[in-house]
Amino acid sequence: MSIEQLQKTALHSLHLELGARMVPFAGYDMPVQYPLGVLKEHLHTREQAGLFDVSHMGQIRLHGAGAAKALEALVPVDIIDLPVGMQRYALFTNDDGGILDDLMVANAGDHLFLVVNAGCKDQDLAHLKQHLEGLCEVESLFDSRALLALQGPAAVKVLARLAPEVAKMTFMQFASVKLLGVECYVSRSGYTGEDGYEISVPVADAQMLARALLTEPEVQAIGLGARDSLRLEAGLCLYGHDMNTEISPIEASLLWAISKARRADGVRAGGFPGAERIFAQQRDGVLNKRVGLLPTERVPVREGALIVNAQEQVIGRVTSGGFGPSLGGPLAMGYVESAFTALETEVFAQVRGKLVPMQVVKTPFVAQRYYRG
Repeated sequence: MSIEQLQKTALHSLHLELGARMVPFAGYDMPVQYPLGVLKEHLHTREQAGLFDVSHMGQIRLHGAGAAKALEALVPVDIIDLPVGMQRYALFTNDDGGILDDLMVANAGDHLFLVVNAGCKDQDLAHLKQHLEGLCEVESLFDSRALLALQGPAAVKVLARLAPEVAKMTFMQFASVKLLGVECYVSRSGYTGEDGYEISVPVADAQMLARALLTEPEVQAIGLGARDSLRLEAGLCLYGHDMNTEISPIEASLLWAISKARRADGVRAGGFPGAERIFAQQRDGVLNKRVGLLPTERVPVREGALIVNAQEQVIGRVTSGGFGPSLGGPLAMGYVESAFTALETEVFAQVRGKLVPMQVVKTPFVAQRYYRG
């Protein structure tokens, strides 16, 4: 795809003005870093507040009394009992139990508000329209709303200057909030492991709001590079890398994302695509599973590196990897055969013909600091 064909977010001209280095990402021209650089952007988010443009992601509204029940038939998550003003992490599964996408679902009272991944948003929209037709109205907000993420320990202080009520929100709460006179959807959530907010704002007002936030002394613009290293330190999956249509929630170590009500022994067990296979895997175990991996040498191990045992037999593959600025060293996630998933198991990554020793570890690599009140 040429630069001319790439889509642009509402903040594109602002990124250029700020000196961002732009790269193609999920069909968009996106900022990978600003003059501050990935390392400093990462650490600034951990220490103060970072502003991310995540407007490439898809925003969708579901309207109608049957929306919660209809959506619940597509995800292994409790949507029917999702309280008004709360958001929940969800997965679209296929008939084989594989993951079509991961998403956020919020109960806004008179509708459900969804945020889906940029690379999957067109197919997600089609998936919803196909399965929910006649049950509720599916409204695409792809062209009408932008999405900003304000992340880091100072995010609450910064956003509370514009709307004091956001300080009372706790992790995964969702509200309609007026920011600089503009009606926004705000959730206390994010993809960095830090406290923070995601802000859905009409496209016409996105630049104004972003510029206002960037004038606050605690806030720096942060690109995709630091977004990736932050989410990796937080042990969070990236769709298309750490999970895909071939990988089930059990293999991806996402059992926690299957609501108790929807599990095999739950009050509304199953009823979502692939439920039988997912329940069988939960009962009988899986051949491969996602684990955290810490290289014991200062050698970054990247996505795609093969993982081998002491006899150099291939036992898995790295799906995300790099350097963790807060951790002060390399880190990775990947899939290994179940016999090698125990904590502290030693495995090796093949990097440019050399074997890099790694240890299977618990994630997150850096403690998550969500505000739970």
